[in-house]
Amino acid sequence: MPCRLYGCEKCCYETRMPLTRSDMERLENLGYSRDYFAICDDAECRLRNIEGHCVFLEPGEGCRIYPQRPLGCRIYPVICVEGEGLAVDAYCPIAHLALHLLEARQDLVKRIALVITREYGVPCPARIVGIVHTG
Repeated sequence: MPCRLYGCEKCCYETRMPLTRSDMERLENLGYSRDYFAICDDAECRLRNIEGHCVFLEPGEGCRIYPQRPLGCRIYPVICVEGEGLAVDAYCPIAHLALHLLEARQDLVKRIALVITREYGVPCPARIVGIVHTG
């Protein structure tokens, strides 16, 4: 997405990004401890925030782990509305562009839905819901 090109970090503030088991293993293999980057409860683990932003964000400079960032960060602003399909988070400044991309690429919709279902264990049908407000 062009967010990195334009230096947008909006989604990195007050993030509630869920982490997959693969995400956590990848970050631990980079030398980070789970206690450093994750907050876990009985249901899931999420990226930790420090000073109001993702633990890996260097404000104004970007993500320290960009090439190894979690799955949710890779596919954002695309999210899964459980049992309904893929949606685009209205919070993102390029939500309309992302929706247009999804509408033009059904192959991408199928791949993202499959990965979400497999990695998060959440049923995510391969259809487009539209733009949704998550906040």
